[in-house]
Amino acid sequence: MTALPRPRVVGSRRAPSAAPVPGWWREASGLALWALLVWVTCLWVLHGGLHDLTGLGDGLTSLGRLTGLLASALLLVQVLLMARVPWVEQAWGQDQLARTHRLVGFTSFNLMVGHIVLIVLGYAASSELGLWGTVWDLVVNYPGMLLAVAGTAALAMVVVTSVRKARARLRYESWHLIHLYGYLGAGLALPHQLWTGRDFTASSISTWFWWTLYAVAAGSVLVFRVGLPLVRSLRSPLRVTEVRHDAADVTTVTVTGPGVERLAAQGGQFFQWRFLDGPGWTRAHPYSLSAAPDGRSLRFTASHVGDGTQRLASLRAGTRVLVEGPYGRLHRGVRTRRKVLLMGSGIGITPMRALLEDLELESGDVTVIHRVRDTATAVLADEISALADERGGRYLLVAGPRIPGRDTWLPVSAEHLSDVDALRHLVPDVAEHDVFLCGSPGWMEAARAAALSAGVPREHVHLERFSY
Repeated sequence: MTALPRPRVVGSRRAPSAAPVPGWWREASGLALWALLVWVTCLWVLHGGLHDLTGLGDGLTSLGRLTGLLASALLLVQVLLMARVPWVEQAWGQDQLARTHRLVGFTSFNLMVGHIVLIVLGYAASSELGLWGTVWDLVVNYPGMLLAVAGTAALAMVVVTSVRKARARLRYESWHLIHLYGYLGAGLALPHQLWTGRDFTASSISTWFWWTLYAVAAGSVLVFRVGLPLVRSLRSPLRVTEVRHDAADVTTVTVTGPGVERLAAQGGQFFQWRFLDGPGWTRAHPYSLSAAPDGRSLRFTASHVGDGTQRLASLRAGTRVLVEGPYGRLHRGVRTRRKVLLMGSGIGITPMRALLEDLELESGDVTVIHRVRDTATAVLADEISALADERGGRYLLVAGPRIPGRDTWLPVSAEHLSDVDALRHLVPDVAEHDVFLCGSPGWMEAARAAALSAGVPREHVHLERFSY
């Protein structure tokens, strides 16, 4: 394919490329988490935790204290992971952060349940009130316990709705609202720990440690989830300037304003968007950019999959916009190889389109694989095809329903091929590429497995999941 002249990019308008965070930084973060848990355990030992294991009642109570301390520490880590701290988000990426957040969350909840059971059994073993009498005594007569019960109920509701089957039945708006109760649960649990928690008040070191941990978690949320986005949006107002209906269920929105350049966004990244157009504006929705930022405007394309996205079709020019971001590691800064493969399925092609425009490329550097159910649903196909011609790349539209009964990224027409053989057929030297993926979770997992089996090193496969 003959390369056409590349589009001119004005240097002052192009956001500086974000260098990938070294792998050792993420490993160090993991070690810090284990160090935190070891330190919490050491404080438990220091305050007589091992000594109390000699008797049944005291032993159960002591183990209950330990599980409660570990649950509290992991709960605060969970809050920190999703506080959108910029350097943490860039180091881990949305995909890994969300996976770790889920693992830490379920572990913390299980430890909290263990804490409740062990404490109740321990107190009951040392009391004449019996099991249910002990439960009543703990809840009614111990300071902060009623608040702790309410906090536990809030956290239980978050955990139950985070189970995949339950999550699939909920609208995004409902799930998001329920998920906010996690902050409420953490806040309601604090008083009983400070008032009755022996390990919180036994020494100045413990008191200082736990107050600092809570302050860092709360401060991170207030600064990076509330304060920073609010300041940016007020200082540099953004407004909708164009709403384009690409299909009956797909809308493209363009936003402009003096704050765009300050955001330093890159193609492939996403924002949390709020549109001040009436009820429901408080709920943010994550949409990836579908065009490379030019310093003057931001553009995203979304399919209508819920109340929030359906409202996009009725947006009007001039609507005020609040944003959080940019977020995500699906950008040119993580690229480490000359050749690039961009694979997108359905609406997941939108960040690939922005990346295609944003990457620095020579003729033959890039291949775009666009997976759709049928050609009529190929969102932005004309734009991507034209852009690939301009950039000297290849655009491959792979259409057709998925092969039934098989975890694959391929259509029925290619069922005679394995996922790996099909990928190698389309991109013979795929092992020499950086591979960027975006689509439904199942499709991405199949495409990722094919890329790895085709010889692409794990560190050169880049993707981000938005649902779990």
